[in-house]
Amino acid sequence: MTQGEVLLLKLGEVVLKGQNRRSFEDKLVANVRHRLKTCDGSFEVCIRQSTIYVEQVADGCDMEEAVRRCRQVFGVVSVVRAHPCDKEVSAIVECAKTYLAPNFAAAKSFKVESKRADKQFPMNSIQLSIAVGGDLADAFPHVAVDVHNPALTVEVEIREKAAYVHAPALPGAGGLPVGMGGKAVSLLSGGIDSPVSSWMMARRGVQLEMVHFESPPYTSQMAQDKVIALAQALTPYCGPMTIQIVPFTGIQEEIRRQCPEEYFTIIMRRFMMRIAQKIAYRCKAKALITGESLGQVASQTMHAMVATDDVTTMPVLRPVIGMDKVEIIKISQEIGTFETSILPYEDCCTVFTPRHPSTKPKLENIRKAEEAMDIDALVREAVENVKLVKVRP
Repeated sequence: MTQGEVLLLKLGEVVLKGQNRRSFEDKLVANVRHRLKTCDGSFEVCIRQSTIYVEQVADGCDMEEAVRRCRQVFGVVSVVRAHPCDKEVSAIVECAKTYLAPNFAAAKSFKVESKRADKQFPMNSIQLSIAVGGDLADAFPHVAVDVHNPALTVEVEIREKAAYVHAPALPGAGGLPVGMGGKAVSLLSGGIDSPVSSWMMARRGVQLEMVHFESPPYTSQMAQDKVIALAQALTPYCGPMTIQIVPFTGIQEEIRRQCPEEYFTIIMRRFMMRIAQKIAYRCKAKALITGESLGQVASQTMHAMVATDDVTTMPVLRPVIGMDKVEIIKISQEIGTFETSILPYEDCCTVFTPRHPSTKPKLENIRKAEEAMDIDALVREAVENVKLVKVRP
């Protein structure tokens, strides 16, 4: 039995899956292994009793970094940094005294909570907590026992191969393993909303392919670099991804020449959806993802969304549709995209912005306004000239 520190990764809703639960667990284990592959040290990852074990193969593993990475893996609801010992009260007490000595030094009160995954262990959870807690109270007389509101909770888990001692778990990312929810194309701008919506769908197990629209010379290389940085910030959660960068200048200039000004933004969005759907078919994705929030801007009214969805046959997923800006900003700060999103580099959505955009466009008027353009040729040319940028954690 290894005597090194171990990570116990607890599963969330994965355990509620029925006959296909094994496929979710296998995918989650594979995702954890992939995230730890470039972490300093060597780790063995396996699953037993609905818990993923991350064990050090040799000394010198960067456990702090391993904890950070595991907490970002979708499907992991919490991460426990624990120490194994023999399944005997004396061994558990000695392990707690040594492993949690810094915790006891900082605490004024404690209690012990025990769980028995191994039902062959001769003591029940309450008996074990009393026995271990009594010995620890003797070992640390300056720390009071408080079973209601302790400063430190000593966790003891009796499992198949060993007992594990640890302090309370750290929260994980939750959700479902990336790759179990199919693939979707996410329209990634340089703003706050689209990275959040991408993260939210990845949290439901969706593998992401990104599409970004550039409009040089109206948008700069710095704007493109900003989008790549946003995608990079998402990769610890979402895994490696490809950004398909679409040249959009010609389409926007054609819209300006041929269409009424109040429809510029709506028609631009319709072209984006057409192109994104073509790319989705090409990469075998099943849906599109946008960062639209109902009523936030003129192109995100109910009427405007009807007009943009008119050109697609794929489902359009809008995970932030019912959220306000404060809620979206809070998530962006938590996942680390906010500071990049607010950098002052314009994206193509701000090019040729109408002075008085239509908030309640009639679909028949939008279709008529587009008749002057060769839509198929414009879409085909844009798709044929896509640039690919690969980003990894």
